[in-house]
This record gives sequence, C-alpha cells and structure tokens, in this order.
Amino acid sequence: MKTALSIAGSDSSGGAGIQADLKAMTMNGVFAMTAVTALTAQNTTGVRAISEVTPDFLRAQIDAVFEDIRPDAVKIGMVSSAALIQVIAERLRFYRAENIVVDPVMVATSGSRLMAEDALTTLREQLLVLAAVVTPNIPEAEILSGITIHGEEDMCRAAKIIGDGCGCAVLCKGGHRISDANDLLYANGDLRWFRGRRIDNPNTHGTGCTLSSAIAANLAKGYDLAASVERAKAYISGALADMLDLGQGSGPMNHAFNLTGEFAK
Repeated sequence: MKTALSIAGSDSSGGAGIQADLKAMTMNGVFAMTAVTALTAQNTTGVRAISEVTPDFLRAQIDAVFEDIRPDAVKIGMVSSAALIQVIAERLRFYRAENIVVDPVMVATSGSRLMAEDALTTLREQLLVLAAVVTPNIPEAEILSGITIHGEEDMCRAAKIIGDGCGCAVLCKGGHRISDANDLLYANGDLRWFRGRRIDNPNTHGTGCTLSSAIAANLAKGYDLAASVERAKAYISGALADMLDLGQGSGPMNHAFNLTGEFAK
C-alpha cells in the first residue's frame, strides 16, 4: 500500500487540517501519516486559539515517520511560523522527499489568519521551491504573486509568476471571488484548465485541505500530476455534491462520506 504524510495543523472540528487530510488520503487509497505543526481550537465559524509545536518536536515527528515508513508523497498544509517552515524544508531535503504538495494555508475559510507575516518569505524561498505543485486559492495566489485576480486571465498571470519564480507547478483554484469552480494548472510552461460546476453548498470548510491531500494520494499511487489533479477534483466535487450537513448553519463537510469506490482504489 502506498503511503502519504500530512504535515499540517490539527482542526478540532474535524473538517479541515490533519483530520481532513487523513480522511481524504484514506478514501483515496493510501496509508496516511501525520506530523502536527499546531493544535487549533476552531470550528467552521472561526479559529479561537492556536498552540504551535516547537521546531524540535516537529523535527522529531518527521524523522520518526521517514525513518520507519517512508512516505511516497508529502502534503504540507498549515505552517504558521518561519521556524517551522525551515525545519520542514531542511528535513524534506535531507530525506530527498518526493511528490511534495504544498497547500499554502494563510487564511482560514472563516477569515482567520493562520500564518505570520514574516513566514511568507521563508515559505516562498525554502518550501515552494521543493514542491511538485503548490495549490493556492485566489486570495493566496494574490499574496504569492503580488497581483490582484479578477478573472481567468489574471489567474494565468498569477500562476506563471508563482511557478516561474519558485520553479514548481501551480494549481490556482477558482471559487473565491470567481463564480465558477474552474482550476488552472500551470506546469512545465503549459496551462491547463480543469473545468468544474460550482456546487451551491455552504459546507466548504476544509475543501482546500481535502483537494491537496487527494492530489498527494494520487501522486503517491503513481499517477502523473495532471491525472492526480483530475482525480482529486472529481473526488472533492463528489463530496460537495453529497450535501452532508453535520451541524447548525454552515457545519463542516465530512469528506470521508464520499464513498465513491473508483477514487478509493
């Protein structure tokens, strides 16, 4: 069985972060492991408190995984400080990790900021350069590229700026401020659109975590990047279409309930 490691923060509501990653990786047919960067007290309405792990403890978690069960892919989510980013980058270089997917979690769906200002440069210079693909949403792509995104032409510009600057592929995700679910993959100088139907579902907490984890899982299983994105997008679209509502108002979406066998193989 192929394996994947999630390096990310814990979400106490279970809809995003480590918890979402574990569900998505399992449902996409790989053995999931974790290295926790922070504990959060949060739900779909906001983040109430964050308790970061120490760099030494994060290093110990990553070492423990690689020294025993080497991951075939690595997904990186919420990393809130430059010191933790430096540890991750150094360890991944040391182990020559492959199939690295970076989801640059800067702001939660609820609007809560999840990354310190001084960590952005470290993220760009040390982590994105190691990535097979980085998966920003529109606000994150604006921060990383330095341009404002109003439509598809701007998405193309932003993806090129990020990809060419960091030497990685970029999946620029539509949805935020753009009334569709079209995602743009920029890889090896080529642009490819993955068109999708926008699903009117308020339970979108953790969709970014789930998509990036599903991409990592499919990379771990040997699919190329384009196929991994296509399969991951089909998986998340199915989860959104299920319309599962666990709580009052905009409760979290439990992605593990998308029991479509094809994507679990």
